[in-house]
Amino acid sequence: MVGEFKAFLTRSNALALAIGVIIGAATAKLVSAFADDLLMPIIGLIMPGGDWRAAKWVLETATGPDGKVTENAILYGHFLGSVLDFVIIAFIVFAITKAALRPDPAVPTKSCPQCLEVIPLGATRCRACASAV
Repeated sequence: MVGEFKAFLTRSNALALAIGVIIGAATAKLVSAFADDLLMPIIGLIMPGGDWRAAKWVLETATGPDGKVTENAILYGHFLGSVLDFVIIAFIVFAITKAALRPDPAVPTKSCPQCLEVIPLGATRCRACASAV
């Protein structure tokens, strides 16, 4: 049974997927900490009004029979803060991905004179028409 489980993990790439999920979760925590702890305090200094995430448009204020005051409001500060968080996190993930995943150098190629198929530069026969090049 252990052998079958090991074969399942290696054949189905389940182990690679599990490792990817774990690394993704760790990266998400790192990016969130970077945005919350380093960038947002600086943005909070730049934005006027102090706690700008609490900004709202009050549509209606009502007092209930028990004296409790309720507000019906649009919380645009919270929404704008969420949009800003998303943009910052998306940019950080983009920068990390761009830095980590460098493209492979292009393999030099040439065209087959018979069929115009693109083949590697060092090829002596075309893989499409089998003619000598």
